[in-house]
Amino acid sequence: MRTHITAFIRRIGILCVALLLGFTATYACSEDKSQPVDFLELAAVMLRDGHSDRALLALQSVDLEDEDTDLARFYTLQGLAYINLNDFVAAKDSLLDAIANGQTDAVIYTYLAQTHYALKEYKNAVQAIDQSGEHAQKANLITLKAQSYWHMEEPEAAILALNKGQQLYPQDYSFLRRKVFYFVELELFHEAVKLGREYLDQSQAAAEDYIAIGNALRLSKQYQEALDILEIARLQFPDHETVAKLLAHTYLDLGQLNAAAFILEQAALLNPELLSEAAEVYRRANRFHKALTLNEGIQDQQVKLKQRLSILLALKQFERAANMESGLYRVGLLTDQHVRYALAYAYFSSGRFEQASQHLDHLSESELFRKGVELRRLMQVCKEEPWKCM
Repeated sequence: MRTHITAFIRRIGILCVALLLGFTATYACSEDKSQPVDFLELAAVMLRDGHSDRALLALQSVDLEDEDTDLARFYTLQGLAYINLNDFVAAKDSLLDAIANGQTDAVIYTYLAQTHYALKEYKNAVQAIDQSGEHAQKANLITLKAQSYWHMEEPEAAILALNKGQQLYPQDYSFLRRKVFYFVELELFHEAVKLGREYLDQSQAAAEDYIAIGNALRLSKQYQEALDILEIARLQFPDHETVAKLLAHTYLDLGQLNAAAFILEQAALLNPELLSEAAEVYRRANRFHKALTLNEGIQDQQVKLKQRLSILLALKQFERAANMESGLYRVGLLTDQHVRYALAYAYFSSGRFEQASQHLDHLSESELFRKGVELRRLMQVCKEEPWKCM
């Protein structure tokens, strides 16, 4: 069956084949029905137009037994198609077959390097780059080489590769940026901060650059260095929400709750969704009245009422907390056993033991159930010896 189909395809012009494969063309089929189809050329056209799957389909019709078939080109095109389809195992095999069949264009090694890298064959990726001749000087291959060395745990070679990239492309600050992250991972924080500031000063960095470097330092627990960079970012990008949030969380890491809360409060002027986070940090800082004020502006009723309950309990305003029951029920929060226990505690603390007991009946989570048993014991003590609960 396949033989008959192939014979049919060979009797029509190349553009007819293209149309059968779903390829759009602006000119008609060849009138010469006997003209053989150049499937290699058709595959190349398909690749150029981004139709890698159709290119592979065209290559299936190439006669590999024909001595006139350019096998080097065939396997090169096949390898490129597989790369585009992210089938890197098949791509590597095809590219190696292309080289074995006489492919002499050094660019083949650039594709092979990308394939080795995708397969985490980093040593082979470096070797392929070294075999790519003048292509090895291209910025993307220098970066690929540095990354390969980095994955091979050869940081000195990786940094040397980036240094070479900087020398060849002084206006490409991506090499300097990558070095910053290498130094952070190597825990050479002084050098990382120095290079980070150099990069941010020279490159007209975007907010995302400040965020990336600041967060890398924060995750490495270099909080003061992170603050130095993020404070500059906040001055340059005062309306950038992510800068504000990252700066606030860095202050939280340092235990500076008031600074974090203030930054989140300012950011909430542009994004009210941050009000709940700002109020929560003020609550943690024991600034309960400030937290309660911000809580008023929260739009999400579940978030608002749950937080309000915790603030009122912290303020020991137990009557107000207990009187929230209907609101909590209305927004569906009484299905949350933590809210149930908090409400029960509010009732207990305001002396309404029966209502407290009713809510404790709904607790089944082990830790909350244990707390509920203890609360019942205290209620019994209060009933028997009221003076102990005054």
